[in-house]
Amino acid sequence: MSVDTDTGQLGTGGADEPGWEVEPDDEWGLAVISTVGRQLKLRREAVGMRASDFGKAVGYGEDMIYKIESGKRIPRPEFLDKADQVLRAGGLLSAMKEDVEKVRYPKQVRDLAQLEAKAVELLSYGSHALHGLLQTEEHACALLRTRRPSLPEERLTQAVAARMARKSIYERSPAPELSFVLEESTLKRPIGDRMVYRGQLEYLLEVARLRNVKIQVMPAERWDHPGTGGRIQVLKFADGTAVGRMDDEFNGRPVSDPRQLRILELSYGIIRAEALTVRESLAFIEQLLGET
Repeated sequence: MSVDTDTGQLGTGGADEPGWEVEPDDEWGLAVISTVGRQLKLRREAVGMRASDFGKAVGYGEDMIYKIESGKRIPRPEFLDKADQVLRAGGLLSAMKEDVEKVRYPKQVRDLAQLEAKAVELLSYGSHALHGLLQTEEHACALLRTRRPSLPEERLTQAVAARMARKSIYERSPAPELSFVLEESTLKRPIGDRMVYRGQLEYLLEVARLRNVKIQVMPAERWDHPGTGGRIQVLKFADGTAVGRMDDEFNGRPVSDPRQLRILELSYGIIRAEALTVRESLAFIEQLLGET
């Protein structure tokens, strides 16, 4: 498990940019895109259409068509719909959009999203940045643009899209219990411009009012707690198992052993006890918004 990678903004793809490259270590992704490419080539050859003519019909260059057919490029969903129509595939190519959509997100983020999708309870303490599930699209983009070396636009696009897709956790039924403890500094740091900052505070208030979400703020002057060791995250599942990590415990690696998880939960419990109550935290965020 990789916990909440800071990975973020929707870019625009022109005629020469119908998709993205697959990560080299993403075996499942490579297999999916190779299969899509083979099917695309088979359909094109079956109707006797040259790559150059097909490219013109769908609005892309011949070189990009070859890249997609050889599994070197992830096609966009609209490309598959257009290709299905031009090649008279009867929905075969369009039906591949679901798997292709997953491949568009980095493997690291997909793995985390899958774990979150199965979790019945999430515990998270963040010491330097808001949890990905709490970020607005604009906040995530601004945050990721601070990365050095700078991320290429297509990687920003992938990262933001993946992070926003994880928010489907809020729509699950039954809803999982989500607990977040945020350091005061993460709320006072104006990521992006004033409108982005206001939008982020408004979104936190919106999420905090969900019945299954608890957001607490850790005041800056409260330092005598395990959170000084960095981030903590624990995901609990319906079968009684769990997985978690803490920056300065177990070399920062994910753990699932009950004895190790007890240490993480003990640390998180102390942090929650030291933080403002949920009601006090809402009032604190509302005050920040009023001052912005």
